Amino acid sequence: MPSNDPGEPAPGTPELKVHHVDTRTLRGLAHPLRIRLLNALREFGPATASGLAERLGESSGATSYHLRQLATYGFVEDDPERGKGRERWWKSVHTGNTFSTSGFLDHPDAEVRGAVGVVLHEVASTHTQELNTWLGTMHEWPQEWREAFDLSDFKVRLTPELSLELAQRIQDLVNSYRGRVPDGTEGSAVVRTHVHVFPRPAE
Repeated sequence: MPSNDPGEPAPGTPELKVHHVDTRTLRGLAHPLRIRLLNALREFGPATASGLAERLGESSGATSYHLRQLATYGFVEDDPERGKGRERWWKSVHTGNTFSTSGFLDHPDAEVRGAVGVVLHEVASTHTQELNTWLGTMHEWPQEWREAFDLSDFKVRLTPELSLELAQRIQDLVNSYRGRVPDGTEGSAVVRTHVHVFPRPAE
């Protein structure tokens, strides 16, 4: 049950609204730049194509095209509160995504199987990039935050049913912390939590 939730809802979208990806919307999401655009809108709030291009190091033509594709599949939409000038402002429709890999990995359509592979590998790459960024910049943070981060891995023998239960309980635990710290609280920050649960081959 992979999920993609960058953390606290973007400014202006305090509610938690998760999109359950199906075969149609999966095709619209399966592009590395579209995933990066969606993550940026969810983490930093509404933006224009040119603003996103500058943030992501892409051309505004590319970001504009892929934003329109994301809109076609219902992932992003116009932000009427900001779109009063010449530039079009975009915002994410949802806080995060969730989907079941089993139906996609076994799908008879090779395009669907390839699409889910693109999404999963891009999510994994994003996790790696975020973690490496933290490790490279953690010296810039206050000591309290340097002592509060965690980088752990565990090995435990489970059945598929218990593995699914573990993943769900971890997600429920993380969600139980939402809303406990108001926006703007001094000394607070948006905390990213990556969850990877997968089997290992026998020795």
